[in-house]
Amino acid sequence: MLVHLRLSPLLLMFVFAVAADVFAAERIWDNDLKRYLTEEETNHSEVFMTENEAVKIMFPKSERVRKAVIRLSQEKKDVVEQRIGWKFPEESFDVYIGETGDTIDGYAMVHNTIGKHKHMTYMVGVDNEGACTDVELLVFREAKGSDVGRKRFNAQYEGKTVSDPIRINKDILNISGATMSVRSI
Repeated sequence: MLVHLRLSPLLLMFVFAVAADVFAAERIWDNDLKRYLTEEETNHSEVFMTENEAVKIMFPKSERVRKAVIRLSQEKKDVVEQRIGWKFPEESFDVYIGETGDTIDGYAMVHNTIGKHKHMTYMVGVDNEGACTDVELLVFREAKGSDVGRKRFNAQYEGKTVSDPIRINKDILNISGATMSVRSI
């Protein structure tokens, strides 16, 4: 049996209004540009290097590199969050450990963090004293701001520890058009 529905103009307006809200929810508004990002900007992804390539850069002299999973208790997570000044959802992390003989050369961790609108993936390496040895951008998913992947920018972090202040335009020079990405790293 075929049923014919009569759609009133009011019902049609409601359907189109709801559909417009659904489509708008999938779009990303940029307050600086005062417009929605284009599809090209939204789907942008630039791969700088793979995780394996970054590991080789982090541990160039290590005889071997192993991967371990570090799980944080809630107490340790609270301490870390208080120290860094922001909350993170992860309860465990994949950590690379570079070793030569019986000596640990250093550690490296891959992290996904939000840039301005979308996530970027980077790896940070530290030595046994907790000082940053390297930062490498793996994947950048924004149309602007990929300069945070340049060695000239990331070299600013080398030698810094969690005790050091990292303030934009004081301790770390900002990159025009990449302020949110700079803050995220």
